[in-house]
Amino acid sequence: MNWITNYVRPKINSMLGRREMPENLWIKDPETGEMVFHKDLESNQWVIPASGHHMRIPARDRLRFFFDEGKYEVLEGVKVAADPLKFRDEKRYVDRLKDYRARTGLDDAIINALGTIEGLPIVATIHEFGFMGGSLGMAAGEAIIKGFETAIAQKRPMVLFSASGGARMQEGILSLMQLPRTTVAVEMLKEAGLPYIVVLTNPTTGGVSASYAMLGDVHIAEPGALIGFAGARVIEQTIREKLPERFQTAEYLMEHGMVDMVVSRLEMKTTIARILKMMMKQPATEIAKPVEEADTVPNSASDPAAGNVAA
Repeated sequence: MNWITNYVRPKINSMLGRREMPENLWIKDPETGEMVFHKDLESNQWVIPASGHHMRIPARDRLRFFFDEGKYEVLEGVKVAADPLKFRDEKRYVDRLKDYRARTGLDDAIINALGTIEGLPIVATIHEFGFMGGSLGMAAGEAIIKGFETAIAQKRPMVLFSASGGARMQEGILSLMQLPRTTVAVEMLKEAGLPYIVVLTNPTTGGVSASYAMLGDVHIAEPGALIGFAGARVIEQTIREKLPERFQTAEYLMEHGMVDMVVSRLEMKTTIARILKMMMKQPATEIAKPVEEADTVPNSASDPAAGNVAA
């Protein structure tokens, strides 16, 4: 027992009225080194105001900012075998699952939610990277398929936010089997004539990028997101060449035709709503004209040109 640390210092702090400060009260910008107050960062959707750097955002926070008035309904999870391979490395796989469930409050890495964006009903499927790196296992695969089936049954567009390190190695081949299964679900949605938009966030790698994350009708990426199959170092060692600067970033992929657009998280909801309304052939939200402007509109009976416009 350290007498000074455990007894003397707390006594001095209590006498001087010093209080312990939370460690995460200020967050450092990885690009500029600027310190940002965490409440300001959270209210700005975890986008650093000065530099625009996109920090990783918890899945529930993303849904709260994405849906109208922050209201949404979470679909019930799917029950699957917890540890089919009885896997163990440094600790048992079942113990890892218990640990991550306690940390995140989720059963697995996928959340399916129903809600509206600018009045348009959609199904949103989202990876929680905090749950084992958003890895794709049996439970996550079943949840993704359930999201697609719900979208088809309710005739809603699907928006998927990917954030994953790839397949979950603790489930071996059973994890890899989710790639073709989710691909079939994507095709079912397209056969139903419903839009499928994928938002690629940081990071989207491995088997996820080799399946449903790259099969959308429109692919949108967040600024600076890492997107690719194999790691850059592995690729360099394989081809024995130096890779280009910014390789596998969202901006690089857009320049080379792999991503349709790079959109800030702050504008994501508006952009997706506009795209979906065009794809669903629905009118965009109209802005009402002020009364003064409406009174100055010429009568079609007295103005032939106005009649042509009305026609």
